Amino acid sequence: MKPEAAARARDTLDLAPRFTEHDAVRLNRLFRGASTEEMLTSVIRDNLAGDLAVVSSFGAESAVLLHLVASVDPSLPVLFLDTGKHFAETLAYRDDLTARLGLNLVVLTPDAEELAKRDESGLRWSYDPDGCCELRKVRPLEKALANYDASFTGRKAFQAATRANLPRFELDTSDAAGRLKINPLIDWDAGQIEAYFIAHDLPRHPLIAAGYPSIGCSPCTSQVAPGEDPRSGRWKGWDKTECGIHKPGEEPFL
Repeated sequence: MKPEAAARARDTLDLAPRFTEHDAVRLNRLFRGASTEEMLTSVIRDNLAGDLAVVSSFGAESAVLLHLVASVDPSLPVLFLDTGKHFAETLAYRDDLTARLGLNLVVLTPDAEELAKRDESGLRWSYDPDGCCELRKVRPLEKALANYDASFTGRKAFQAATRANLPRFELDTSDAAGRLKINPLIDWDAGQIEAYFIAHDLPRHPLIAAGYPSIGCSPCTSQVAPGEDPRSGRWKGWDKTECGIHKPGEEPFL
């Protein structure tokens, strides 16, 4: 190859997606039958999904995934969306878990100029919850995830009907970048979550005892009656089940 041709080859940008649907299928097959701990260890230590981050709300069950990941590599970035609308209890719980587990916490915040233009009163949640989530969650996370190839989420099938068929590995369809979403706890049930809390003496979110099994921003989170869907207290009264980070209908069945 001529020197000028080699230079041109080196300068070529690779604009292909990081991962494809085929990669997600392959990873799901590779770890079929493997325990969550085995899967996490291989994915993190063998660099099977590139640059990784954990996305955590520090909600009711977040301690389990955070403990599992920190047990393999506590330096992995943990992305937390500080929307400005969290319960004070959630922020205190976040700080407690971060200290206990030695987490590498990265706090993401909404763009101040956008908030001033589109939610000056701070009440957008009351008439446009989708728009509020877009400003305070979706956009800050999109910006942060541009630096990563894959992210761990704490979603579990038992939490809601919209999550019932989620696989461990799925393609993030929010853009064309080809990132992976990895759901290590998707096949865990409530009993397994509870047993892990007890076995590892993990602290509970203080709002659980007050009837909040699924905890988001304070204006859009309500108490849940016994026997109700754990996520039925989110955006009660609205035809809305996800914040926009995870969208129903996009989850492939693998």
